[in-house]
Amino acid sequence: MAIDKVKEYFKAYGMEDRILEFPVSSATVELAAEAVGCEPCRIAKTLSFMANDFPILIVAAGDAKIDNHKYKEKFAKKAKMLTPEEAEQLVGHAVGGVCPFAVNEGVTVYLDESLRRFETVFPACGSSNSAIELTIEELERYSSYTEWIDVCKGWEGGTDR
Repeated sequence: MAIDKVKEYFKAYGMEDRILEFPVSSATVELAAEAVGCEPCRIAKTLSFMANDFPILIVAAGDAKIDNHKYKEKFAKKAKMLTPEEAEQLVGHAVGGVCPFAVNEGVTVYLDESLRRFETVFPACGSSNSAIELTIEELERYSSYTEWIDVCKGWEGGTDR
């Protein structure tokens, strides 16, 4: 299971005990916010796409939506999310638990600007009933991200630090 891969990943940093597992689903932003007990905007959702023949992940705030124009400017093609089957095969995590940790080789991770307004966020941990609270600095450190990008809309003016 992918959560086991993520636990093993965080174990290398002595952080596996920070992973939260819930008796209920946290597969959507709303369910995750309810399970964690935070505002939906603080859920760090991980969206999977194919860009230039390679899978990419964009970690964005729960209230952000992909802006097709910004996405196309950045990646020179229209945003097309991976199917659930493609996400599991190419990324290594099933939809509902996709996260930027312990992903398959060749997956590029980007962090969206919509996250910078928070001190801490809650990304999933490889299953549809898990999360971990991380500071933005920890998210940068453990996600192996490539760069910060600005490809989302709808979050401006939302809850901030």
